[in-house]
Amino acid sequence: MKAISYSRYGGPDVLEYGERPDPKVGPDSVLVKVRAAAVNPVDWKCREGYLDGVLDAVFPVVPGWDVSGVVVQPGASVDEFAVGDEVMGYVREDFLSRGTFAEYVAAPVRTLARKPLALSFEQAAGLPLAGLTAYQALHRALAVRSGDTVLVHAAAGGVGSIAVQLARHAGARVIGTASERNHDHLRELGAEPVAYGEGLAERVRALAPGGVDAALDTIGGDTLKVSADLLAPDGRLASIADGEVLAYGGRYVFVRPDADDLKALADLADRGAVTVHVERTFPLERAADAHRLNAEGRTRGKIVVTVDWEA
Repeated sequence: MKAISYSRYGGPDVLEYGERPDPKVGPDSVLVKVRAAAVNPVDWKCREGYLDGVLDAVFPVVPGWDVSGVVVQPGASVDEFAVGDEVMGYVREDFLSRGTFAEYVAAPVRTLARKPLALSFEQAAGLPLAGLTAYQALHRALAVRSGDTVLVHAAAGGVGSIAVQLARHAGARVIGTASERNHDHLRELGAEPVAYGEGLAERVRALAPGGVDAALDTIGGDTLKVSADLLAPDGRLASIADGEVLAYGGRYVFVRPDADDLKALADLADRGAVTVHVERTFPLERAADAHRLNAEGRTRGKIVVTVDWEA
């Protein structure tokens, strides 16, 4: 099969397009013919070796954890999915090697859900990692409920934009940080936008003088500290970017594959409560360009790699 892989850590230039062995299909997995795979910041951070301390790399590594596609072969024990089913998944293993930037991926059923009918394959590929991150942060770490005021950082990005939609669906008021070019987009999602940079704390306090009930940090560093300072009494704090959140009494969230959570997101998408904005797509052979663009950190929504497909 055609795939993207890298044989050493490095910049985008280490990504190679070429032949890789077809994946083996375990008893509790299905073989998915890939239609699209989303790019996430963790992909290029893994490629550059930033996660070497927590994830072993078995080279050559095929990058990518997000996928959407069509089941072409169920494993021997699988009755959840059949040939022809359209699926999406957060197909992360506990080491780096067999990713989703390929024509085929063998995905354990515990990582999959049916693709929402309301989303295209490109949109569905952008939902699993970002959506599960937002879902698990809001529902488990922050316990967001109706009437809360929630602060979401990088609210126009992949995780942030879905977090805004989930919080609004839960009945919360949402304040979202973003560059000014994305403020109208945030208003469309139902958030009250505030600009990044100097004076951020004052701008948030002007909207929420008593502090925010919950804050989702997606940036870390100074942004995490500002978030802690903006909490109301008994406010809750979570970060997906900085383990120092524990020092502030908050929760660190590292997204976990969860088929039930993914199905809940799919249901919300089909009900119109959640959608995915795809900023740009690249063909598989241009995955390096997709990585470069994602690393710039200014993406609205998701960047997606597509795979040529014939029925």
